[in-house]
Amino acid sequence: MDAFSTMIIDAVEKTKNAVVKIDVFKRDAQGILRAAGSGSGFIFSSDGLVFTNSHVVDGAEKIMVSLLNENEIEGFLIGKDPDTDLAILKIYSEGYSVAHLGDAQQLQIGQLVIAIGNPYGYQHTVTTGVVSALGRTLQTQSGRLIDNVIQSDAALNPGNSGGPMITTEGDVIGVNTAVIQGAQGLSFSVDINTAKEIAQQLLRDGKVFKAYLGVMLQEVALNPKVKQHHNLRNKRGLFVTRIEPNSPASRSQLQEGDILIAFNDREINSSHELFKELSHRAILTTTNVSVIRHTELLHFSVFPADRKA
Repeated sequence: MDAFSTMIIDAVEKTKNAVVKIDVFKRDAQGILRAAGSGSGFIFSSDGLVFTNSHVVDGAEKIMVSLLNENEIEGFLIGKDPDTDLAILKIYSEGYSVAHLGDAQQLQIGQLVIAIGNPYGYQHTVTTGVVSALGRTLQTQSGRLIDNVIQSDAALNPGNSGGPMITTEGDVIGVNTAVIQGAQGLSFSVDINTAKEIAQQLLRDGKVFKAYLGVMLQEVALNPKVKQHHNLRNKRGLFVTRIEPNSPASRSQLQEGDILIAFNDREINSSHELFKELSHRAILTTTNVSVIRHTELLHFSVFPADRKA
């Protein structure tokens, strides 16, 4: 067998027993529980915690989880965060393995990735692709902005939602979340580092806090000449692709086209670093930011808001 196929097979073998199919049931007008959709998920802890998408289990009155060994057990919702489209379920069962969570900070554009899920109910379907972009902001159909998203060209379809995106080492680096309808080769996964942070907050507090800026971002490399001229340590920055109207960003001096390099007086190289800064309530105050605009280095402030407000 060729080396490429062997590499894919070995990676899938390490993760496949942790991948689950999720079936959702809701009551109809007569009060009868009926099937209302399905998705994917994966077990990430030895005590039966499962990652999936928030939209997969939204409104569910009963959740059934199917393991690779065909055992079907009930899943219980621990918590969810629609703003990152993540949810955590709990199952009480045996005979499963646990997916190994990797570090999405180590990903590179062009790197080979593998998606495992249940598109259209076809269990444990495997597709491959490459990382197309990092640190994207994705706007969902409901208008929510999901930060720190990995773009790939691995084929995803309805039912893949909540399944793992893995490396050729078998490490989970993303939670598959969306495709753009009508587009070819555009698939998105929530960065696993963000998912880890969300899991900690949901398990600790039962809810997630993240201050709101109202910007769509894209991780980009900084021009070496600009870095040298301003004596910057950043390797990368966050390119502002869009500013939402009536948002904290729109009420600041921030402009579309700026490259964010520092936030709250801390160097910012990735969307995940910005996410961590925004996940503390103490950030709800006047906050210093630094950007590159064309070739200029500018400093000003922004006032992050509570998303609920």
